[in-house]
Amino acid sequence: MLLNRPVLVLNRLWQAIHVCSARRAFSLLCQGHAQVVHTDDGSFSTHDFDSWRSLSQRDPGAQMVQTVAYKIRLPSVIVLHLFDRMPRKEVKFTRHNIFERDRNTCQYCGKTLDRRDLNLDHVFPRDRGGQMTWENIVCSCIPCNTRKGNRTPDQARMKLIRKPERPKWRPFAHLTFGAEHHDSWKHFVDFAYWNVELGG
Repeated sequence: MLLNRPVLVLNRLWQAIHVCSARRAFSLLCQGHAQVVHTDDGSFSTHDFDSWRSLSQRDPGAQMVQTVAYKIRLPSVIVLHLFDRMPRKEVKFTRHNIFERDRNTCQYCGKTLDRRDLNLDHVFPRDRGGQMTWENIVCSCIPCNTRKGNRTPDQARMKLIRKPERPKWRPFAHLTFGAEHHDSWKHFVDFAYWNVELGG
């Protein structure tokens, strides 16, 4: 359904902070809390609800939503009037995000491999009290993991490429989206790997 299409949300400093549905974007637009950001040949213009509806009538080729009285174009990016904070968010401690942090690279030998050929290693072994934390888990290839065994890197005479740390979450630092959003979103986000949960 068109009203479920994703819309990029910018705070009033034009920083990408969220993705919502087109339905929610229209609601914010109607309430006067946001404006549509329109890109045309590299320049930007903002539109309140009335001017966006007027612009929509001049662009019959765009994706439209039909209301009882008129058609209105689906927005792709909106900017909020008042909100200027960045959301605080923790990176989830998941296998996927550990692989992403370590870039699918064994932290002992430096080889970048397919994830099927990698596993997770406790830097300080579990049976010696090693924790399941960002600071104690690294991506490791199977040969290095086997070589290290149930020892610390020092005991195995192996050296970590880099010290494992909790990643710092940067809003939309890396964002996965379809090609259809590339042109309208690329000015505001770098795209690589964050999978964004769509808001209601």
